[in-house]
Amino acid sequence: MKKTLSLVFTLLVSITALAHDYRLDQLEVDHPWSRPTPPNTQVGGGFMTITNHGETSDRLISVEVDFARAVEIHETRQEGELMRMVHLPEGLEIPAGATVNLQPGGHHVMFMGLSQQLREGEHLEAVLVFEQAGNLPVLFHVEARSGGHNHGHDHGHDHH
Repeated sequence: MKKTLSLVFTLLVSITALAHDYRLDQLEVDHPWSRPTPPNTQVGGGFMTITNHGETSDRLISVEVDFARAVEIHETRQEGELMRMVHLPEGLEIPAGATVNLQPGGHHVMFMGLSQQLREGEHLEAVLVFEQAGNLPVLFHVEARSGGHNHGHDHGHDHH
């Protein structure tokens, strides 16, 4: 009986550990997450770390979700006193052998036209679409974290 319980516990720990770590070909995506949003908020941010273990670059070109009308990949740039979020229509390059952090105040995914409030503890289904590697289903974990830019306020949003 003890062996069975031990095995079940080990499997559960393994499943939990893998839940925030995804692999597709040479790409590794670590801990996709999003912040909780207030009621009736139309936008939310998506963050993660992407590592390219391969010898050729790839590109995150889109993110597909059911809980938002549109998703854009953004870069936050400092222009004088303003922090400006700029849409990257070509997507985000993941260079060979590099790790790219999508984080508050930097590169990020923007969920626009939310159909639901993002509540702490929820998991949001999404598909990351890479130019070379293809589609990678992931879960964004909604969790409160501090620091970085708050998408609830528009500081010079620029959609080129």
